[in-house]
Amino acid sequence: MYFFLGNLSMMDIGCISVTIPSMLGRLLSHKHTVPYGACLTQLFFFHLLVGVDCFLLTAMAHDRFLAICQPLTYSTRMSQTVQRILVAASWACAFSNALTHTVAISTFNFCGPNVIDHFYCDLPQLFQLSCSSTQLNELLLFAVGFIMAGTPVVLIVTSYIHVAAAVLRIHSAEGRKKAFSTCSSHLTVVAIFYGSGIFNYMRLGSAKLSDKDKAIGVFNTVINPMLNPIIYSLRNPDVQAALWKVLLGR
Repeated sequence: MYFFLGNLSMMDIGCISVTIPSMLGRLLSHKHTVPYGACLTQLFFFHLLVGVDCFLLTAMAHDRFLAICQPLTYSTRMSQTVQRILVAASWACAFSNALTHTVAISTFNFCGPNVIDHFYCDLPQLFQLSCSSTQLNELLLFAVGFIMAGTPVVLIVTSYIHVAAAVLRIHSAEGRKKAFSTCSSHLTVVAIFYGSGIFNYMRLGSAKLSDKDKAIGVFNTVINPMLNPIIYSLRNPDVQAALWKVLLGR
């Protein structure tokens, strides 16, 4: 699990680095223009890192499934070689997804408004500015998005159905609590990640984008990566004890 957590932390740092520094630089320099190439580059790397996040969360669900449902064979089924293969496959799938999005956007014509009502380049905002018909591209992106998000969600739900069935067969209440506690952090991160992502990208093609989209953008790029280490750290008893001391003013 810690191998996957290390990779997840790197992806969180990457997601923030792709969007926030460029935004802060433009605010400080009072230069609000973004070159076309830079916009597509930001789009590519953002979807690459978010895609890796998506598949890493799936690999972590499989890791919890093996640890709880098949503990005697866990060390062989989740060896270091298997872990590296899962991470490499996550990068490969995410790269294909990001490249598809970027190539699809690059076929659009932008001949009218050039103001992005957002603080980084993303699909919904670029769709709004295009002079070309976006219907075919939206269908393509929905199909790719369904594969990227739908398949991992199905695998995660399937893994946790087996985990729940195995935990409920444990006779000891303490044993059930301990088993569920190892999954609670991951389930929280999954719910936040997919909840904000679905809200953001399932609204492609909507007639108007509102300030809610910018708020969700901040949540995806800043709040969510910041919450992940906090959520996982709170599993540590020493961190919990230190937090209670701070809250109680000791």
